[in-house]
Amino acid sequence: MVSILPVAIVVAVGAALFGSMAFQSLQPAQEVILSPLEQKCQQIANEGYKIHALYPNANPEDLPETEMKRMLYLDEQWMTQCVAVLPSESIFNIANNVERDLSLGE
Repeated sequence: MVSILPVAIVVAVGAALFGSMAFQSLQPAQEVILSPLEQKCQQIANEGYKIHALYPNANPEDLPETEMKRMLYLDEQWMTQCVAVLPSESIFNIANNVERDLSLGE
């Protein structure tokens, strides 16, 4: 009986750890909460990427005039309101969000 006790403890702890990992893998990943500025930058990045997706190999000069103006405006907003203000980690998170969202078709 004494030798069974350590084995039972190890099995119980292992089962608890395995159950915890299984439970965490079943739950959806928690969404990152963005600040209002990060949300605005996320929108700017999404809009810019949509234009880029329409004209993937085009230079700004090759775009239709309205699209070119919109792209240049978004670029200016991105640089002044996002890159110049937010920490690099936030910028990378926003870029990853754009890639993830568009690869999932959202």
